[in-house]
Amino acid sequence: MLYRIGMTNLRGVRASERAQRGFTLLELLVVLVIIGMLAAIVGPRYFAQLGKSQVTVARAQIDVLSKALDNYRLDAGRFPTAEEGLQALVVKPASADKWGGPYLKKDVPLDPWGHPYVYQVPGTKGDYAVISYGRDGQPGGTGEDADISSE
Repeated sequence: MLYRIGMTNLRGVRASERAQRGFTLLELLVVLVIIGMLAAIVGPRYFAQLGKSQVTVARAQIDVLSKALDNYRLDAGRFPTAEEGLQALVVKPASADKWGGPYLKKDVPLDPWGHPYVYQVPGTKGDYAVISYGRDGQPGGTGEDADISSE
């Protein structure tokens, strides 16, 4: 390979000086357009997956809460009352003589959208229900706004 030091192009600018000047405005605009196109394609797919993962986390948390409620029932002989709520899994209620908790390692979590879980005793289909009202925090809905329940 031969290197020519100090060679100039037709305009009289040395090749080493041209390489140090940086990118032109047109080159930067082309790069920005490409990045924008990639974001337009990938962005919606990414956010759709994010919503699905929050639903999966809510289902997993409801499953953990349901197992903790079942353990509470085995020890205390009953499920927590509606007044005691899910907090009875962490703090001993005054009316629970045979409480063997805490049944959760940490405080009762909020659902992935930052809303508290709803605890119903009795549930509509069973002894209890643990419900997340989804992204909107309101009963009913579809998609990410749909209710997620232990029943």
